[in-house]
Amino acid sequence: MIEFTWKVFAETGSIDTYLLFKELEKDRQDEPLNTDHEFNEIDFPIS
Repeated sequence: MIEFTWKVFAETGSIDTYLLFKELEKDRQDEPLNTDHEFNEIDFPIS
């Protein structure tokens, strides 16, 4: 979504779109990184 928002801003120059982009960028940086996400979906036990 952030890439789309930037593309719309680049084409339109809309300040509202830029502010939305910055908010999405900030939210992305505030999210903790979860490097174990691929292991959360294992269907079999590890022995």
